[in-house]
Amino acid sequence: MKKIPEIAKNKKYIAVLILILIIGGYYWYSKSKSKTGQTQYVTTVAEKGTLTTFVSASGSVIVDQSSNIDPTITGTVANLAVSIGDKVTKGQLLFNIVNNDLSVSVAKAKSSLESSANSIESARVQVKSAKADHADAEKSGSGVSTAGKAVLKRKVDLAEDGVTAAEKSYQATLADYNNTLSDAAKRNVTSPIDGTVNSINVKNGDDLSKLSSGSSRTVPIIIGDLSTQKAQVQVNEVDISNVQIGQKATLTFDALPDFTATGKVEKMDSLGTTTQGVVTYNVTIAFDSLDPRIKPDMSVTADIITTVKQNVIIVPNSAVKTQGGSSYVEVLNSGNTPTQVNVQTGTSNNTDTEITSGLNVGDKVVTQTVNPTATTGATTSSSRNSGGGNVRIPGVGGFGR
Repeated sequence: MKKIPEIAKNKKYIAVLILILIIGGYYWYSKSKSKTGQTQYVTTVAEKGTLTTFVSASGSVIVDQSSNIDPTITGTVANLAVSIGDKVTKGQLLFNIVNNDLSVSVAKAKSSLESSANSIESARVQVKSAKADHADAEKSGSGVSTAGKAVLKRKVDLAEDGVTAAEKSYQATLADYNNTLSDAAKRNVTSPIDGTVNSINVKNGDDLSKLSSGSSRTVPIIIGDLSTQKAQVQVNEVDISNVQIGQKATLTFDALPDFTATGKVEKMDSLGTTTQGVVTYNVTIAFDSLDPRIKPDMSVTADIITTVKQNVIIVPNSAVKTQGGSSYVEVLNSGNTPTQVNVQTGTSNNTDTEITSGLNVGDKVVTQTVNPTATTGATTSSSRNSGGGNVRIPGVGGFGR
């Protein structure tokens, strides 16, 4: 058994060790709590770059040069000679229309034309006869009185008027005959343009008169020149004033998630369209190059570049704050406390803001404040957002952030 003094000595050492551990633990806890309790700031450096803004709009791919093949005559479809996807040339036969009434109409119009021609000849013979009678009466010794000569002269005038009337009748009959021939020729339906058959809504035996239903009508065949595909998007009335002919655009497609095309604004409608109280304007964008994956009627979203500012000071929107109608940023170039600096802002988009004065390149600006004592959330931030966004366009140089 150990002696009592030695046991007491060991207990003393243990007590001292425990005390050291308690003091060390408290010191570590105090330092840790002090460190984590300080407000922390997330910063970024103000840099010069290119800031772009754009107008976003959605629409679809259209075929700029297309033709609806919809004959103005009725009849039965026969000899349908094309299929969807076929390439056709101008004047190529698409289908025939069987309409026997047109053949009868041509025969009647031809007969009427021949009758009108005969009427002219008869009128001319009458003129010749009337003139001969009048000439004989004018000869000396004819014994025809002055009144009789006047009657014969009147017959000449009437005969000449008859020729004029017969000639006018012939011209009207000829026009009717040509119109009838033209309608008859429409029984051979041909393509008015070079292109591709995009849609066929008839088959052999269909009655063309039954394609109409109420106020709507189904177009038998649609032909389009697929090399003239373009994007047509609807821009709202708030943004249309910022869009101009020649502006560049990037285009994305719902059906092609990994594909982006570029183009330029080619034309804009002067008149808007109102849908559920919203006014939009059609804007047509020509592709810089047409990819074979792009198809008519595909949904498309266009980002039209409206402003490009190069070599300007740019900071994230979250760094810009407003107070009393003025803008400011917090700069943390030295020390642990940021300094509030008033700034003048310029163009802004969805992510960045141009600073025109009040800030220097290289300044560290606060974008987020981390406050561990806050009861609702660990970070606070403020942003100034005036629409638009960053977008990369070939040939436009660098971009903001």
